[in-house]
Amino acid sequence: MEKVILQLGALACPSCMQKIEAGVKAQPGVENVKVLFNASKVKADIDASQTSGDKLKEVIENLGYEVESVKVKAI
Repeated sequence: MEKVILQLGALACPSCMQKIEAGVKAQPGVENVKVLFNASKVKADIDASQTSGDKLKEVIENLGYEVESVKVKAI
């Protein structure tokens, strides 16, 4: 398992947070997704054999949001 932290551009509203969380949760290998509205971050635990930080970045960007950075740590 790995922990992915994605730094987003500013989130405009709580519904943006829900849209991002739902999109990330729908990806295979994703567990424990949390969107931190005030910090504009997404944290997720992933199975690296099924997805990656770059894939989650792509999912979020396809939803129309900016991802400024991606950090991945082994857990």
